[in-house]
Amino acid sequence: MKRKSAWSVISMVLSVALFAAGCGTAPGNQNAAQPAQPSAEQPQNQAGAGNLLDQVKKSGKLKVGLMGTYPPYNFINDKHEVDGFDADIAKAVAKELGVAAEFVPTEWAGMIEGLQKSKFDAVISQMTITEDRKKALDFSQPYIVNTVNVIVKEDNQTITKLEDLKGHKVGVGLGTNDEQYLREVALPKVGKFEIATYNDVITSLMDLNTGRIDATINNLFALKPLVDKNHFKIKAVGDPLKQDEAGIAVRKNNPEFLKAIDDALAKIKTDGTYKEIFKKWFGVEPKES
Repeated sequence: MKRKSAWSVISMVLSVALFAAGCGTAPGNQNAAQPAQPSAEQPQNQAGAGNLLDQVKKSGKLKVGLMGTYPPYNFINDKHEVDGFDADIAKAVAKELGVAAEFVPTEWAGMIEGLQKSKFDAVISQMTITEDRKKALDFSQPYIVNTVNVIVKEDNQTITKLEDLKGHKVGVGLGTNDEQYLREVALPKVGKFEIATYNDVITSLMDLNTGRIDATINNLFALKPLVDKNHFKIKAVGDPLKQDEAGIAVRKNNPEFLKAIDDALAKIKTDGTYKEIFKKWFGVEPKES
């Protein structure tokens, strides 16, 4: 009986130990499964099976993140398809890579996180290249330069540059960077002119078209859908007041993929594809070759 009791005690101890060991590993596994906070290093670990370029070619798809709410750059058309300048650039780049573009509409606030978590391979959505963003992402060469210009009626011959705003009435979006520019940069530089603020762009363009204001400042490319729809007769004049460059954003540590995208952009600029896309959406030829 004593010998049998001893074995019973030993069995009980081993069972408890195994149970405790099993319970002890559960939290560790749970923590390992939790996604890390977005970081530049995370995508490199996810690409363990090979470089991103190889993965994209093997899948036959270039997954592209974009907003889908910013015409004419990217939007959902009447056929419920992703359309626009960015979409056409993505398709052209994908074609050069030997794959098809697959679009992943994403809210702007989640765009960088979505890229870092590999929800898509690249962002082609008017993402401005900035020093801050370059700390977390890599960018292709710029594929478009967006400018803010003075905009007047098509038959206006009086205002041809920023300095000509003196003594005139200029409309601008209320609380925008453009309003800040007019008040903090243009007024001290040009001299006195009246600033009329607006809560929406369409009203300012209607007032410009009817002569209630003499000029406004904006990105004419971004205004094009409104201009075309309402048949406004306006034009941009003078040198750009400010400009920014948009590039294709990719995760850090993917040099082969980034080079392939740069090569694709260079190719479509050389063979005329880029010019064709640009004229399709903006009605003019690109200033850059």
